[in-house]
Amino acid sequence: MAKRSILHMLDPMPNNSPFDINMALDAGFDVLIPYNNVKLDSVYGLTQDATFSRSPSGVKRTGIFIGGRDLGLAMDMLKTSKQAMVSPFEVSVFADPSGAFTTAAALVTCAEKELKAKHNKELKECSIVIFGGTGPVGIATGIIASLAGADVTLTDHLSADTALDVAKAYNRRFNCTLKGALANSEADKVQLVANTDIIFCTAKAGIQVLSAGVLKEATQLKVAGDVNAVPPFGIEGVKNDDCGAPLSHATKAPGAVGIGALAIGNVKFQLQHELLEAMLGPEQPLYIDFRYAFNKAREMQFGPTID
Repeated sequence: MAKRSILHMLDPMPNNSPFDINMALDAGFDVLIPYNNVKLDSVYGLTQDATFSRSPSGVKRTGIFIGGRDLGLAMDMLKTSKQAMVSPFEVSVFADPSGAFTTAAALVTCAEKELKAKHNKELKECSIVIFGGTGPVGIATGIIASLAGADVTLTDHLSADTALDVAKAYNRRFNCTLKGALANSEADKVQLVANTDIIFCTAKAGIQVLSAGVLKEATQLKVAGDVNAVPPFGIEGVKNDDCGAPLSHATKAPGAVGIGALAIGNVKFQLQHELLEAMLGPEQPLYIDFRYAFNKAREMQFGPTID
Protein backbone atom coordinates (compact mmCIF):
# COMPACT_ATOMS: atom_id res chain seq x y z
CA MET A 1 0.00 0.00 0.00
CA ALA A 2 1.34 3.46 -0.92
CA LYS A 3 2.22 5.60 2.04
CA ARG A 4 -0.03 8.59 2.64
CA SER A 5 1.62 11.97 2.21
CA ILE A 6 2.00 13.91 5.45
CA LEU A 7 2.87 17.59 5.92
CA HIS A 8 3.97 18.67 9.39
CA MET A 9 3.23 22.40 9.71
CA LEU A 10 5.43 24.12 12.31
CA ASP A 11 4.35 27.59 13.39
CA PRO A 12 5.68 29.78 16.21
CA MET A 13 2.35 31.67 16.26
CA PRO A 14 -0.78 30.59 18.18
CA ASN A 15 -2.52 29.51 14.97
CA ASN A 16 -1.47 28.01 11.65
CA SER A 17 -2.49 29.90 8.53
CA PRO A 18 -5.78 28.63 6.99
CA PHE A 19 -4.42 29.83 3.63
CA ASP A 20 -1.42 27.51 3.87
CA ILE A 21 -3.57 24.61 5.06
CA ASN A 22 -5.88 25.00 2.05
CA MET A 23 -2.93 25.30 -0.32
CA ALA A 24 -1.27 22.16 1.04
CA LEU A 25 -4.42 20.07 0.70
CA ASP A 26 -5.03 21.33 -2.82
CA ALA A 27 -1.41 20.54 -3.75
CA GLY A 28 -2.03 16.88 -2.92
CA PHE A 29 -1.00 16.23 0.69
CA ASP A 30 -3.26 13.65 2.32
CA VAL A 31 -2.70 14.55 5.97
CA LEU A 32 -1.79 17.89 7.56
CA ILE A 33 -0.52 18.07 11.13
CA PRO A 34 -0.46 21.63 12.55
CA TYR A 35 1.86 22.53 15.45
CA ASN A 36 1.38 25.87 17.22
CA ASN A 37 3.67 27.98 19.45
CA VAL A 38 6.71 26.03 18.22
CA LYS A 39 10.00 27.21 19.67
CA LEU A 40 13.25 27.12 17.73
CA ASP A 41 14.79 24.66 20.17
CA SER A 42 11.95 22.20 19.49
CA VAL A 43 12.49 22.04 15.73
CA TYR A 44 15.42 19.59 15.81
CA GLY A 45 13.50 16.99 17.80
CA LEU A 46 10.26 17.45 15.88
CA THR A 47 12.11 16.98 12.60
CA GLN A 48 13.71 13.73 13.69
CA ASP A 49 10.42 12.43 15.07
CA ALA A 50 8.83 13.14 11.70
CA THR A 51 11.58 11.42 9.72
CA PHE A 52 12.70 8.35 11.70
CA SER A 53 9.15 7.01 11.98
CA ARG A 54 8.92 6.21 8.25
CA SER A 55 10.84 4.01 5.83
CA PRO A 56 13.05 5.66 3.19
CA SER A 57 10.19 5.32 0.70
CA GLY A 58 7.66 6.70 3.15
CA VAL A 59 9.89 9.57 4.16
CA LYS A 60 9.75 10.85 0.59
CA ARG A 61 6.03 11.34 1.16
CA THR A 62 6.71 13.45 4.25
CA GLY A 63 7.31 17.19 4.37
CA ILE A 64 7.75 20.05 6.83
CA PHE A 65 6.24 23.51 6.34
CA ILE A 66 7.43 26.46 8.44
CA GLY A 67 5.11 29.44 8.93
CA GLY A 68 4.90 32.32 11.39
CA ARG A 69 5.57 36.00 10.76
CA ASP A 70 9.25 36.43 11.62
CA LEU A 71 11.46 35.94 8.55
CA GLY A 72 14.65 35.51 10.54
CA LEU A 73 13.09 32.93 12.84
CA ALA A 74 11.66 31.02 9.87
CA MET A 75 15.09 30.85 8.29
CA ASP A 76 16.60 29.68 11.59
CA MET A 77 13.93 26.99 11.86
CA LEU A 78 14.63 25.88 8.29
CA LYS A 79 18.35 25.68 9.03
CA THR A 80 17.76 23.72 12.25
CA SER A 81 15.42 21.30 10.50
CA LYS A 82 18.00 20.70 7.78
CA GLN A 83 20.70 20.07 10.41
CA ALA A 84 18.48 17.44 12.04
CA MET A 85 18.30 15.30 8.89
CA VAL A 86 20.07 11.94 8.84
CA SER A 87 20.39 10.13 5.48
CA PRO A 88 18.39 8.34 4.17
CA PHE A 89 15.64 9.73 6.42
CA GLU A 90 15.55 13.21 4.87
CA VAL A 91 12.40 15.17 4.06
CA SER A 92 11.71 18.39 2.16
CA VAL A 93 11.27 21.60 4.17
CA PHE A 94 9.46 24.72 2.94
CA ALA A 95 9.65 28.03 4.84
CA ASP A 96 7.09 30.69 3.86
CA PRO A 97 6.30 32.88 6.90
CA SER A 98 3.08 34.87 6.34
CA GLY A 99 3.33 33.77 2.71
CA ALA A 100 6.02 36.44 2.48
CA PHE A 101 8.56 34.45 0.48
CA THR A 102 6.16 33.38 -2.26
CA THR A 103 4.35 36.75 -2.35
CA ALA A 104 7.62 38.67 -2.56
CA ALA A 105 8.99 36.34 -5.22
CA ALA A 106 5.80 36.83 -7.26
CA LEU A 107 5.83 40.61 -6.82
CA VAL A 108 9.45 41.09 -7.84
CA THR A 109 9.16 38.70 -10.78
CA CYS A 110 5.98 40.37 -12.08
CA ALA A 111 7.76 43.74 -11.92
CA GLU A 112 10.84 42.29 -13.56
CA LYS A 113 8.75 40.95 -16.43
CA GLU A 114 7.13 44.35 -17.08
CA LEU A 115 10.46 46.12 -16.69
CA LYS A 116 12.02 43.97 -19.41
CA ALA A 117 9.02 44.07 -21.74
CA LYS A 118 8.10 47.77 -21.47
CA HIS A 119 11.42 49.44 -20.65
CA ASN A 120 14.16 46.97 -21.66
CA LYS A 121 15.65 47.33 -18.18
CA GLU A 122 17.05 44.93 -15.58
CA LEU A 123 16.43 45.06 -11.83
CA LYS A 124 20.12 45.82 -11.27
CA GLU A 125 19.67 49.06 -13.22
CA CYS A 126 16.81 50.30 -11.05
CA SER A 127 16.03 51.96 -7.75
CA ILE A 128 13.11 50.62 -5.72
CA VAL A 129 11.11 52.10 -2.83
CA ILE A 130 8.99 49.70 -0.77
CA PHE A 131 6.16 51.23 1.22
CA GLY A 132 5.21 49.05 4.17
CA GLY A 133 8.77 47.84 3.90
CA THR A 134 9.24 46.72 7.50
CA GLY A 135 6.51 44.04 7.40
CA PRO A 136 7.21 40.44 6.37
CA VAL A 137 6.32 40.84 2.68
CA GLY A 138 8.14 44.18 2.44
CA ILE A 139 11.31 42.81 3.98
CA ALA A 140 11.29 39.68 1.82
CA THR A 141 10.65 41.79 -1.29
CA GLY A 142 13.52 44.07 -0.38
CA ILE A 143 15.97 41.22 0.21
CA ILE A 144 15.08 39.51 -3.07
CA ALA A 145 15.33 42.73 -5.09
CA SER A 146 18.55 43.82 -3.41
CA LEU A 147 20.23 40.47 -4.01
CA ALA A 148 19.13 40.79 -7.65
CA GLY A 149 21.14 44.02 -7.82
CA ALA A 150 18.52 46.74 -7.31
CA ASP A 151 19.02 49.81 -5.11
CA VAL A 152 16.32 49.22 -2.49
CA THR A 153 14.86 51.46 0.22
CA LEU A 154 12.51 50.06 2.87
CA THR A 155 10.14 52.59 4.42
CA ASP A 156 8.33 52.67 7.74
CA HIS A 157 5.39 55.02 8.29
CA LEU A 158 6.21 55.73 11.95
CA SER A 159 9.97 55.64 12.46
CA ALA A 160 13.05 56.13 10.33
CA ASP A 161 15.02 54.27 13.01
CA THR A 162 12.80 51.20 12.61
CA ALA A 163 13.38 51.17 8.86
CA LEU A 164 17.13 51.65 9.31
CA ASP A 165 17.35 48.95 11.99
CA VAL A 166 15.44 46.43 9.85
CA ALA A 167 17.62 47.23 6.85
CA LYS A 168 20.84 46.83 8.85
CA ALA A 169 19.70 43.57 10.44
CA TYR A 170 18.87 41.90 7.14
CA ASN A 171 21.91 43.35 5.39
CA ARG A 172 24.07 41.59 7.98
CA ARG A 173 22.13 38.39 7.67
CA PHE A 174 21.92 38.07 3.89
CA ASN A 175 24.70 40.32 2.62
CA CYS A 176 22.31 42.66 0.84
CA THR A 177 22.36 46.48 0.68
CA LEU A 178 18.98 47.67 1.92
CA LYS A 179 18.41 51.28 2.97
CA GLY A 180 15.80 52.63 5.37
CA ALA A 181 13.65 55.76 5.34
CA LEU A 182 10.59 57.38 6.94
CA ALA A 183 7.39 57.65 4.89
CA ASN A 184 5.05 59.43 7.26
CA SER A 185 3.89 62.57 5.45
CA GLU A 186 2.90 63.32 1.87
CA ALA A 187 6.12 65.34 1.59
CA ASP A 188 8.17 62.32 2.71
CA LYS A 189 6.50 60.15 0.09
CA VAL A 190 6.93 62.69 -2.71
CA GLN A 191 10.63 62.93 -1.93
CA LEU A 192 10.96 59.13 -1.97
CA VAL A 193 9.13 58.54 -5.26
CA ALA A 194 10.44 61.55 -7.19
CA ASN A 195 13.40 59.77 -8.77
CA THR A 196 12.67 56.09 -8.25
CA ASP A 197 12.12 53.50 -10.98
CA ILE A 198 9.93 51.00 -9.15
CA ILE A 199 7.41 51.44 -6.35
CA PHE A 200 6.13 48.49 -4.33
CA CYS A 201 3.34 48.79 -1.79
CA THR A 202 3.32 45.94 0.74
CA ALA A 203 1.48 47.70 3.56
CA LYS A 204 -1.53 46.34 5.46
CA ALA A 205 -4.67 45.56 3.50
CA GLY A 206 -7.30 48.27 3.17
CA ILE A 207 -4.96 51.24 3.62
CA GLN A 208 -4.18 53.70 0.85
CA VAL A 209 -0.50 54.54 1.16
CA LEU A 210 0.14 56.53 -2.00
CA SER A 211 -2.38 59.09 -3.20
CA ALA A 212 -2.77 60.18 -6.80
CA GLY A 213 -1.03 63.40 -5.87
CA VAL A 214 2.07 61.58 -4.67
CA LEU A 215 2.13 59.15 -7.58
CA LYS A 216 1.94 62.06 -10.02
CA GLU A 217 5.36 63.23 -8.78
CA ALA A 218 7.05 59.91 -9.65
CA THR A 219 8.50 61.29 -12.87
CA GLN A 220 10.92 58.39 -13.49
CA LEU A 221 8.51 55.62 -12.53
CA LYS A 222 8.55 52.47 -14.65
CA VAL A 223 6.58 49.93 -12.60
CA ALA A 224 4.25 50.22 -9.59
CA GLY A 225 3.16 47.03 -7.83
CA ASP A 226 0.55 46.79 -5.05
CA VAL A 227 -0.21 43.60 -3.08
CA ASN A 228 -3.25 45.08 -1.28
CA ALA A 229 -6.44 43.48 -2.63
CA VAL A 230 -8.79 45.17 -0.15
CA PRO A 231 -10.21 48.63 -1.04
CA PRO A 232 -8.97 51.26 -0.75
CA PHE A 233 -5.97 49.90 -2.65
CA GLY A 234 -2.47 50.80 -1.52
CA ILE A 235 -1.59 52.84 -4.60
CA GLU A 236 -4.33 55.08 -5.97
CA GLY A 237 -4.63 54.48 -9.70
CA VAL A 238 -3.42 50.85 -9.61
CA LYS A 239 -6.40 48.51 -9.86
CA ASN A 240 -6.66 44.97 -8.53
CA ASP A 241 -6.61 43.26 -11.92
CA ASP A 242 -3.97 45.48 -13.56
CA CYS A 243 -1.21 43.46 -15.18
CA GLY A 244 1.09 45.93 -16.85
CA ALA A 245 -1.71 48.50 -17.31
CA PRO A 246 -0.54 51.97 -18.39
CA LEU A 247 -0.39 54.60 -15.65
CA SER A 248 -0.35 57.60 -17.98
CA HIS A 249 -3.47 58.92 -16.23
CA ALA A 250 -1.78 58.77 -12.83
CA THR A 251 1.83 59.87 -13.32
CA LYS A 252 3.98 62.08 -15.52
CA ALA A 253 6.40 59.21 -16.15
CA PRO A 254 6.20 58.01 -19.76
CA GLY A 255 5.51 54.30 -20.12
CA ALA A 256 4.87 53.65 -16.41
CA VAL A 257 2.72 50.57 -15.75
CA GLY A 258 0.86 49.16 -12.77
CA ILE A 259 0.50 45.63 -11.40
CA GLY A 260 -2.41 44.94 -9.06
CA ALA A 261 -2.92 42.48 -6.25
CA LEU A 262 -4.88 39.91 -8.26
CA ALA A 263 -2.20 39.69 -10.94
CA ILE A 264 0.50 39.28 -8.30
CA GLY A 265 -1.67 36.91 -6.29
CA ASN A 266 -2.23 34.66 -9.28
CA VAL A 267 1.52 34.17 -9.67
CA LYS A 268 1.94 33.71 -5.90
CA PHE A 269 -0.82 31.08 -5.87
CA GLN A 270 0.70 29.13 -8.75
CA LEU A 271 4.16 29.41 -7.22
CA GLN A 272 3.15 28.14 -3.78
CA HIS A 273 1.12 25.33 -5.35
CA GLU A 274 4.08 24.17 -7.47
CA LEU A 275 6.50 24.35 -4.54
CA LEU A 276 4.19 22.32 -2.29
CA GLU A 277 3.57 19.82 -5.08
CA ALA A 278 7.32 19.49 -5.62
CA MET A 279 7.68 18.28 -2.01
CA LEU A 280 5.66 15.15 -2.80
CA GLY A 281 8.17 12.39 -3.46
CA PRO A 282 11.34 14.07 -4.79
CA GLU A 283 14.43 11.87 -5.08
CA GLN A 284 16.44 14.43 -3.11
CA PRO A 285 14.97 16.60 -0.33
CA LEU A 286 14.15 20.23 -1.15
CA TYR A 287 14.97 23.10 1.20
CA ILE A 288 12.76 25.96 0.03
CA ASP A 289 13.36 29.55 1.15
CA PHE A 290 12.93 32.97 -0.52
CA ARG A 291 15.86 32.34 -2.88
CA TYR A 292 14.42 29.05 -4.07
CA ALA A 293 10.98 30.64 -4.43
CA PHE A 294 12.36 33.54 -6.48
CA ASN A 295 14.30 31.24 -8.79
CA LYS A 296 11.16 29.16 -9.33
CA ALA A 297 9.04 32.27 -9.97
CA ARG A 298 11.56 33.46 -12.54
CA GLU A 299 11.49 30.05 -14.20
CA MET A 300 7.70 30.24 -14.36
CA GLN A 301 7.80 33.70 -15.95
CA PHE A 302 10.85 33.50 -18.21
CA GLY A 303 11.71 29.80 -18.59
CA PRO A 304 14.63 27.84 -17.11
CA THR A 305 17.37 29.79 -18.92
CA ILE A 306 16.97 33.08 -17.00
CA ASP A 307 20.21 34.21 -15.32
